[in-house]
Amino acid sequence: MGDVEKVKEEALQILGVSEVLPKLVVFDLDYTLWPFYCECRSKREMPSLYPHATGILLALKQKGINLAIASRSPTPDIASSFLTKLNLKSIFLPQEIFSSWTHKTDHFQRIHSRTGVPFNSMLFFDDENRNIQAVSKMGVTSILVGNGINLGALREGLTRFSQNWNASQKNKQRWLDKYSKKPDTSNNDGPSN
Repeated sequence: MGDVEKVKEEALQILGVSEVLPKLVVFDLDYTLWPFYCECRSKREMPSLYPHATGILLALKQKGINLAIASRSPTPDIASSFLTKLNLKSIFLPQEIFSSWTHKTDHFQRIHSRTGVPFNSMLFFDDENRNIQAVSKMGVTSILVGNGINLGALREGLTRFSQNWNASQKNKQRWLDKYSKKPDTSNNDGPSN
């Protein structure tokens, strides 16, 4: 069994024991899926991913989880070319690759508009803390990666996603319990049929 298959199997095990899974997993590109900045490379080069990336992507797809990209790359043409060369272009829908000063909040607004997936049903991986902070405030479970996506980051992301999901469901239930109670009409003094 090759490294990709081994990582995929381990990722499937991690996904299998997760209490709840995200509907959409969003990845940054530079220093998250691959170990370089697109703008420092040429379209003619053959890019490579971090060692665990392919196996993780395949496992997520096998589990039926949708994938998207949120990248603030100033060279979207190179990023798109690299995704094509790596045979990954078709698995990421949508692909929001554009330069921005918004720390990816515009990217996530567009992703939400295109997919209809609520922010609290998304999991996001990025290597820049400012993006993690901004997107977390939108309700997206966001994980900072140090050396690209790997099995440890996936495990952390799914654990944190489950915790956030459970907390949001408890808050939702508390709100429903508090605000959706119907008035008690059992002590009705009026005539009964």
